[in-house]
Amino acid sequence: MVLAGKIFKIKEDVDLITISGKLKGYQQEEEFTHGDEKVTLITEIGELALGSDYLEGTFFQDIPFTVKHRGGERLVIKTIEAPFLFQINGERMLLVILEKKRTANNIANQLSKILFISTGSIVEAKILPETLRKFHEANPEDTKVIFFDGVDIPNVDKLSLYGSQLADTALYNEYLTHGTIWYIVFKSRKYGIVAGVTRNSVVTAFSEVKPREFLEYIKEEIFPLIE
Repeated sequence: MVLAGKIFKIKEDVDLITISGKLKGYQQEEEFTHGDEKVTLITEIGELALGSDYLEGTFFQDIPFTVKHRGGERLVIKTIEAPFLFQINGERMLLVILEKKRTANNIANQLSKILFISTGSIVEAKILPETLRKFHEANPEDTKVIFFDGVDIPNVDKLSLYGSQLADTALYNEYLTHGTIWYIVFKSRKYGIVAGVTRNSVVTAFSEVKPREFLEYIKEEIFPLIE
């Protein structure tokens, strides 16, 4: 099972105790109507654990959708359960949300509203293209896939290298003259995890890994890449 997450930066000057206090016990209910059905959708935050340099918890949110059922539609409620981690990293605070990109973005905006009244205080964490390049070139044999964007060749949006192509230094250097590295898939020597990371800090584990181990991996190997 593929496990995904996204890393964000906290722009505001805030401490973990304050964040914990605002998130503890948070619950919001919303009435949702579909035809003759009326249901209550609940968003809440739970499983909070505060440490000296971290705050972890789980974001729960009910999401309504419909499925076809015997010629009609049936309302179904799915509850998202997204583990998150606020982590002090040097002089900054980072946030990891273990969900796919779109859902993680939505949760980040909701957390920003809860903590800071409006969106914009929790923003995407960025990795510079030259940082991804150095990361690959430090251990090129561990890289499985590279995607390049910002390509200057007409009608070509992206370039990619897979497998044996990565050993072709001339081809790699040629692609660098046409674009910048956007995404790489590689194997971690320490954790043995095959993972992918983008410049906007979306991290995907293609190996079987538990959420807690994935968070530890992100903290140790991906956090240092963030500008």
